[in-house]
Amino acid sequence: MSQRILLVEDELGLVMTLSDRLTSEGYAVVTAQDGDTGLARATNETFDLIILDVMLPHRGGFDVCRDLRQRGVGTPIIMLTARGQITDKVVGLKIGADDYVTKPFEMMELLARVEAQLRRATIGGTLSNEVYQFGDVRVDFRRAEAYRGEDVVDLSAKEFKLLRYLIEHRGAALSRDELLNVVWGYDAAVSTRTVDSMSRGCDRT
Repeated sequence: MSQRILLVEDELGLVMTLSDRLTSEGYAVVTAQDGDTGLARATNETFDLIILDVMLPHRGGFDVCRDLRQRGVGTPIIMLTARGQITDKVVGLKIGADDYVTKPFEMMELLARVEAQLRRATIGGTLSNEVYQFGDVRVDFRRAEAYRGEDVVDLSAKEFKLLRYLIEHRGAALSRDELLNVVWGYDAAVSTRTVDSMSRGCDRT
């Protein structure tokens, strides 16, 4: 069965171009041209990946991304926007986006990022609908929440992504570079000390 991609974009020319190319690559593409429709489809239907524009009618992409994560939708999200400021990228990643592509972009770059997100989701797919528990700590992957006893542990989206990756690869020796690549993306402007800081955050579980 073809992997399903939801494309939430209001620029008709880009919708046609991306839909045609993604379809030719073997993906099943569903489109939405405003934030409300995109949020409804992403919440009520099953997709393997969401490509989400930031500037959308009715509801912006940042709001859609945040609302999806708050509703427990863990589908990988690639933010797509004409904005290039680093602050916009930080906002997108902090509210739960998995990657960020700035327009104009090369089609091959976007396809590579799509493949990378789908590959990561497939690797971790065995845990996507499960609850993992160790001691009094419970991690709900579907809801993207962690608990100590009955109390919710306050983790950012990146901290939870790091925690999930560590659980999925428990028993394996993981390097800082690998964690930076998987959690922040291969071109993220972060240092290895970021991993140490985030790991201390995850240790709260």
